[in-house]
Amino acid sequence: MHQLNWQKSSFSGTNANCVEIASAGELVYIRESDDPAHIVTTTRTKLHAWIRGAKAGEFDHFTA
Repeated sequence: MHQLNWQKSSFSGTNANCVEIASAGELVYIRESDDPAHIVTTTRTKLHAWIRGAKAGEFDHFTA
C-alpha cells in the first residue's frame, strides 16, 4: 500500500482513542490510531451511505 495521508477525527479522545481516515481514488481506509495495523477498507459510496445512516440514528443502539 502506498503512503496515505491519515486524518484524525476532531471528536477523538486524548487517550489514543483516535479514529483516522485516509483515501486513495475511490477507496477509503479507516483505522484506530492505537492499532494502525488493522485497516477497514471501503468505497466512498458505501461510506457515504453508512454516514447517512449514522446521522439518522440507525446505529445509536450500539453506543447506548
